[in-house]
Amino acid sequence: MEGKKSIFGKVWHFIWEENSVWSWIVNILLAFLLIKFLIYPGIGLAMGTSHPIVAVISNSMEHDGNFEQWWNSPACNFQCTQAELYEHYNITEQQFLHFNFRNGFNKGDIIFLRGMPAEKIEKGTVIVFNAGDAEPIIHRVVDKWSIAEANGNAEYHFITKGDYNQVSLLKEADVSEKQILGIALFRIPYAGYIKIWFVDYVVKPIFTLLAHKQ
Repeated sequence: MEGKKSIFGKVWHFIWEENSVWSWIVNILLAFLLIKFLIYPGIGLAMGTSHPIVAVISNSMEHDGNFEQWWNSPACNFQCTQAELYEHYNITEQQFLHFNFRNGFNKGDIIFLRGMPAEKIEKGTVIVFNAGDAEPIIHRVVDKWSIAEANGNAEYHFITKGDYNQVSLLKEADVSEKQILGIALFRIPYAGYIKIWFVDYVVKPIFTLLAHKQ
């Protein structure tokens, strides 16, 4: 019994009290495992989504200048303004001003999500969805429709658009409810750059190195 206590005491001291490089490495690994397999799933369970927190990895939701400058900036591949494009979807300036994230957000921001039934997702809602890419897409809903299924239920589909983008790509213009991971609630500015830098300067170089060795 005393031997077990002694081993436990040594481990405890190594993790929490020893100020060595290996102790710091173990602490970082433990923190990563705790967040990934306990805290993150716990938040997801509470928020009703498998992805409760995401990092913004593109500039597709950024706004140039103030709202009026962005609203009147080019869209439609320079054939119309953002205002005219949103009016095509029956979204007025006054309506947009009441949308969440009306001024968009930036690459590197952290976005917190929660699950929401598809029938409750309206125009202007910012959603996160899978589109077959390595990372999910975070865009604003600009239109919505439903398709009757054989069982009598309705499957909802959405057209989405990045606020910064001039057009919607094909994979963004027909998003089914099955692809949606959640809706955006609020953001922490630039906190996501930790993930972006880690992927760009650690993960990608490692995969590149391994690929060259094959």
